[in-house]
Amino acid sequence: MSNPILVKSYTAGEAVEEGRIVCFGNADGVAVKAAAATDALIGVAYSLPAASGERLDVMIQGIADVMLGGTVARGDFITSDANGKGVKADPAAAVNCRALGVALESGASGEIIPVLLGAVIVQGEGVPA
Repeated sequence: MSNPILVKSYTAGEAVEEGRIVCFGNADGVAVKAAAATDALIGVAYSLPAASGERLDVMIQGIADVMLGGTVARGDFITSDANGKGVKADPAAAVNCRALGVALESGASGEIIPVLLGAVIVQGEGVPA
């Protein structure tokens, strides 16, 4: 169960389902589903799905229920796949990616897990090839 602390309304720049990670759209006040680990992640679509042009509530702080697009373990940093679903932030050596927060439970693709929101930059470990 989610635990919102800060929720902000945006205009959906496309259809966005509940539990999807969102990023900034093409204008101020617009949010769309995140499509990459390098997107400027905002938060998680909260409460109800929104069609393009409708108001979209985005949880920015708190514990959000996130739909997974891959297997994650509790404690993993979470970023977005191409569909706004949560996946483990696992960039290549010396490469940065944006993470939305930390998984509080383990889960697999298609499951919904709680994620403690807190945006960070994750850098891949090791020496670049």
